Amino acid sequence: MSEPVGRRVKFPYTYTAKMVQFPYQHYFKNQWIWRFYFVAFGLSLPLFYQLHTLANVPANKEKWAETKRKQMEPGHH
Repeated sequence: MSEPVGRRVKFPYTYTAKMVQFPYQHYFKNQWIWRFYFVAFGLSLPLFYQLHTLANVPANKEKWAETKRKQMEPGHH
């Protein structure tokens, strides 16, 4: 008869076995960094959206294009 498929080895030699047996739930529950990471990411989304909209105003795009055009002129240092 064959061995059960879900049997765990005493020491996981392969990377896949190590990833499967890693105690993710323990770290998510007991380390503060995971909670704060997701909270900080959620709170920073409105800030990044505001910066994105301010950077993509048509007047700002024209100013940026003019700056790049001046840099590409011959003799500009």
